[in-house]
Formats: sequence, C-alpha cells, structure tokens
Amino acid sequence: MRIGEPAGATGTTARALRHYEQAGPITSERAPHGYRVCAEGAVVRVRNSRSLPAAGLTLDDVRVFLPCLDGDVAGTPPSDKGLRVAWQRLAVLDERIATRTEARDRLAAAPRRKTGGPIRPAD
Repeated sequence: MRIGEPAGATGTTARALRHYEQAGPITSERAPHGYRVCAEGAVVRVRNSRSLPAAGLTLDDVRVFLPCLDGDVAGTPPSDKGLRVAWQRLAVLDERIATRTEARDRLAAAPRRKTGGPIRPAD
C-alpha cells in the first residue's frame, strides 16, 4: 500500500510515517513508479507505535518493543529490556508528578494564607 493509505488509516501524516520509518517501527520500499510502499502490517505497527509514547515512552524506547508491534502490545509478555525501559519511564513520570504536585501545593498555599480557607475560583 502507498504511504498515504496507512497515514490516513492511522490519523497521521505521510511525513510522520517517514519519521517512524527512520526510527525503525515501519519499513517501506520504493515501487517502480517511485512511490513509497508500506507492508500491509504498517497500520497495526503505526497504531501500536503511537500508543507507546502516549504511555510515557519515547520513540527511541519504541525500538525495544519492535518484536511485539505487530500484535497486541499490552498482551505480549515484555522482554527484560522492555521491563527496564518501562520502569525507567515510570520513574521519570513519578518524578514529574511529584514536581507538579509540589508546585501545585505551593500555589494553593498562597490563597489559603490570604483567605484562611479553601481556594475559590475567580468569578
């Protein structure tokens, strides 16, 4: 299938697919007419590749999961390397959440000190 077909089927662009191609999750070949042609499994691979960053993984991290991108990523037992990457990303997310929570608490403390009560949204 030409590169525009998996792009349309996955809600992405041909440019994004070329980026995925450079990163490794998908491959394509040049047809005799010069168009890029992706394998039939490209749609599943792109959908799975897009779901992993939504879970906090980087596109570089996705390379670790290449063997399971053709099926149910969540249902496939992770490799030891996959588990290490997941734990590393979880630690990063936990740190970000803690930092944001601390900032929120500092911001919430100022109106409480001024009003002596809970935060009230402005009208």
